Amino acid sequence: MSNITVAVLAPNGFADELGKKGTTSDITFYNLKRGESTVTFIEPTRYPEKLSSLFYAISLADRVVLVVDEITATFGETVLMLQCAGKANGYIIFRNYLTPDQIAPLIKGTVLEHYEAIENDPLGLREKLLDAAVKLTAHHKVKEGTSNGAVPIDHHFNVKGVGVVILGCVAHGVIKKHDSLKVLPTAKTAQVRSIQKHEDDADSAVTGDRVGLALKGVEVEDLDRGYVLTNDPAIKSSSVVTGKAQLVKYWPAPLKEEMVIYLGHWMQFLPSRLTRVSGEGDWRMPELTFTLEKDLVYLPGARVVLHYLEGGKLRVVGTLTLQ
Repeated sequence: MSNITVAVLAPNGFADELGKKGTTSDITFYNLKRGESTVTFIEPTRYPEKLSSLFYAISLADRVVLVVDEITATFGETVLMLQCAGKANGYIIFRNYLTPDQIAPLIKGTVLEHYEAIENDPLGLREKLLDAAVKLTAHHKVKEGTSNGAVPIDHHFNVKGVGVVILGCVAHGVIKKHDSLKVLPTAKTAQVRSIQKHEDDADSAVTGDRVGLALKGVEVEDLDRGYVLTNDPAIKSSSVVTGKAQLVKYWPAPLKEEMVIYLGHWMQFLPSRLTRVSGEGDWRMPELTFTLEKDLVYLPGARVVLHYLEGGKLRVVGTLTLQ
């Protein structure tokens, strides 16, 4: 079994026709299954009120469905977020008599330039994505069992008779039943008692799979959204991070020390203080150092999306490639 995760960036409720509603919080999950193939749809339910809701949905996604009803500041912010997150695989649905020509100048030079324009046909979209998941299933069977894995937590709770359960998507590698996993950024370790994928028991899960993991050795109070379960020794956890930034072309001025910037990576959306700005030449490509109250969990070389919540209509700052 394999899974494709799709961010549905549309008016709330659009995803109701795409799958069965599942977990709901600031992001809402919808599940679709046919045979060995599954599709998970994610709706940023609290966006635009909460920018983090949009980031989480996009961060988790392999693909994107963008529904364009009108050209607004929210549409522009969504384009910037998709560009910074590097989500190049997607579809655009035009409504309210909008046409591709009308948005072409707004997406020129972005990942959206290559999105496929499709009809407003939920049934056809379901079939298109299920077919893609079928092809992915064969690919995953070849790769399964190749490397250590990581699962960022997006929800966690107690289940009567089962114990602590977390929900998340495998960010990379493989997670297997009975694996002993670090719970970063804490010093705790948890053992995987069981794995479920779309309510079916499984012995393992690979990159892209949506999983529920029953854990032994931790309590629900030990966990939080954004924590990462991993047996990959390359993953780091630090309260001070440095990297090379790339600011969006609309950002009006150089970043200043002491600004509070939110760092978005996996299921983390953490406030940080900009403690060092260096680099000569292009001010849109500085080297930045951030200090956080809570450790950021990441792989060296990872891309982080920078957000400035006091930025009014422009809240997406750019990206940071971590050292």
